[in-house]
Amino acid sequence: MTTTAVPRPASQQPLLLPAHLGPLAQLRTGRLARRLPQLLVGLWLYGASLALMVASGLGVPPWGVLDVAVSAYLPLTLGETIVLTSFVVLLLWLPLREVPGIGTLANAVLVGLSTDATLAVLPGSLGSDAPLGVRVALVVAGVLLNGVATAFYIGAQLGRGPRDGLMTGLARVTGRSLRLVRTCLEVVVVLVGLALGGPLGAGTVLYALAIGPLAQRLLPLVAVRLHVPAPSRP
Repeated sequence: MTTTAVPRPASQQPLLLPAHLGPLAQLRTGRLARRLPQLLVGLWLYGASLALMVASGLGVPPWGVLDVAVSAYLPLTLGETIVLTSFVVLLLWLPLREVPGIGTLANAVLVGLSTDATLAVLPGSLGSDAPLGVRVALVVAGVLLNGVATAFYIGAQLGRGPRDGLMTGLARVTGRSLRLVRTCLEVVVVLVGLALGGPLGAGTVLYALAIGPLAQRLLPLVAVRLHVPAPSRP
C-alpha cells in the first residue's frame, strides 16, 4: 500500500532558513515589514545588554573579554572596537566561504553603536564603586536582555552575526559539532583577552551557562515563519 505525503502545517514547518541562503534569497522569503524592524531592535538590544554587563564590573561575555582588552590599546571606544573586531572576523569568513546577509553587516555596525550609546547614558557611578546588589542586578539584566536580543535578531532570519558565521563555517569545514567549535572558539577568545588584560568575572560564567538555554527557549516565540520554495527539479 502506498501513502501520500501530507504537507505539514505552518506550525510544524522548520523555524529557521537554511544557512546557505544568500542575501537576496533571504529577502525573497518575504515578511520584511516585520523582519527588518525585529532585526534592528534585536541588534540594538544586544549592544545595550553588553553595556549593562560592562557597567556591572562583574564580567562580560567571552568575546567581550577580548573587545574590552583590545579597546585599552587603541584610541577607540568600546563600541568602535566591537565594530572593528567584527569586520576582522568577517575577513575570516572568506576562506570558509560563508555567505553573509543584511543582518551580518547590520550586526557588525549596530551592536557597537548601541553599546557606546547605552554606556553614554548610564550613570558614571556604576561599576566597581556601586553597591554589590546594583552590580548583580546589572549583570543579570544584561544576560537576560542578551538572551532576548539574540532570539530577536536570529529570529528575523536575515543573516548570522560575524562571530556566529565564523562558528558555523569552522564547524562545516572541520566536521565538528557546533557546540564543540563554539566552546573552543570562546575559550581561545577568553584566553587571548585575558592575556591582553581583559576582564573575566562571574558575569562571564553566568553568560556562558545561561545564554544558550535562554535563546533556545525564546527563539520559537519570536522566529518569523517563512515559506521556502522547494528547489526546482531539472
